[in-house]
Amino acid sequence: MANDTATSASGSREKMAEGDKNAEKLKEMANNCFKEKDYDNAIKYYTEALELNPASAIYFSNRSLAYLRTECYGYALADATKCLEIDKNYIKGYYRRATSNMSLGKFKAALKDYETVVRVRPNDKDAKMKYQECNKIVKQKAFERAIASDEIKKSVVDSLDIENMMIEDEYTGPKLEEGKVTMTFMKEMMECFKDQKKLHRKCAYQILIQVKELLSKLPSLIEITLKETEKITICGDTHGQFYDLLNIFELNGLPSETNPYLFNGDFVDRGSFSLEVILTLFGFKLLLPDSFYLLREVSMLLPDSFYLLRGNHETDNMNQMYGFEGEVKAKYTTPMFTLFSEVFQWLPLAQCINGKVLVMHGGLFSEDGVMLDDLRKIDRNRQPPDSGPMCDLLWSDPQPQNGRSVSKRGVSCQFGPDVTERFLEQNNLDYIVRSHEVKAEGYEVTHSGKCITVFSAPNYCDQMANKGAYIHLRGSDLKPEFHQFTAVPHPNVKPMAYANSLMQMGMM
Repeated sequence: MANDTATSASGSREKMAEGDKNAEKLKEMANNCFKEKDYDNAIKYYTEALELNPASAIYFSNRSLAYLRTECYGYALADATKCLEIDKNYIKGYYRRATSNMSLGKFKAALKDYETVVRVRPNDKDAKMKYQECNKIVKQKAFERAIASDEIKKSVVDSLDIENMMIEDEYTGPKLEEGKVTMTFMKEMMECFKDQKKLHRKCAYQILIQVKELLSKLPSLIEITLKETEKITICGDTHGQFYDLLNIFELNGLPSETNPYLFNGDFVDRGSFSLEVILTLFGFKLLLPDSFYLLREVSMLLPDSFYLLRGNHETDNMNQMYGFEGEVKAKYTTPMFTLFSEVFQWLPLAQCINGKVLVMHGGLFSEDGVMLDDLRKIDRNRQPPDSGPMCDLLWSDPQPQNGRSVSKRGVSCQFGPDVTERFLEQNNLDYIVRSHEVKAEGYEVTHSGKCITVFSAPNYCDQMANKGAYIHLRGSDLKPEFHQFTAVPHPNVKPMAYANSLMQMGMM
């Protein structure tokens, strides 16, 4: 009997050793995928390794970093936390958790982990620098809260004297014609940006002031009707990839009254030509504005040519972390970034085409029963809340299984095919179009054709090797036609060049 027990114990140890050996092989496969920037397969192999050895802090830490690279910040945070539960002395776990919290705008929680690292490694210069940088952000946020009041916040516009802002004689770039955007100006501005030259600050301010006034008159839900002979082009995230934006116009034609576009949020951040992207898009918005009228107390939009919806990156927290704030301050001034922030708050949140197709940046809602009329009523002139329909429109993602689950991003939710089906049925819609997620082919059709994702930033961040795509929708049948394209060369300025230094280092 004792002999049988010994034999059984010995076999169990051998099985465990074999499992650990196989887990290490899977970890090496995952590491190789990570080096090749194949993050999805890296996550797959780390997950398989964890199934064989669920007590490895290293595996959880490594998978956390892979999740960070794929912007699954909620999952990254959970893995880093699990890593530290297994081994509270594993320093990389604190770094991973801090980076996850930073990505989610949870700066105080990130500071706690940097404090821990500094305490354990007092002579670590890198840890000390990250702690100081994070501490600076926490203090800045506290200061902003302290000076905030219930009074109506004054606009930057009130402090600008545009009329007396001089354009120097040596400036040879494009200028607005009698203060107005023209197609000639747009072509000259895009050429100027292509040559890595700056638009004069007076012209940039003129565009921002005019587009703020225009956007503030629009509803939160834009509603348009395409005639049978008309089509619209829907583009997803562009993320500061200006040269790829130019390529879209090269392939699909410049925006015009007969070639309308809808850009579905996330114009800025990550890519280091975000200013060039957003000024170009705002310029076309002014050139081809919505015809908005109040008729018998009912808001109506006449069919027009250029539409912009807000993404989760048209927000202060994201801009602070992922580069747009730093880029505007580097190329222009702090007041200009503040004005961009004001303008972003007026971007509409969703668009309904022919009463049948709903377009939004993120996706559907954390609760059932949301109707189109609820979207019309959203007071959007603010930074997004942490929950509710406005948050969901900017942040949520689809999932293959029915029901809802906790978001991989740590914000909003994930929604299944049944959620999509119910929402469409309740609102008499055919399908939704959203963006928000990089896709290998530039687009993806899920939920039995009722949830379409489009992403227009090819080779995202110079590392994902994905295609970009845009969609043609025709009024005759509203059937989506997908057009793919690949990345084009750009000047040697790396993505995230203007991002918060903590984000740049935390992703390494």
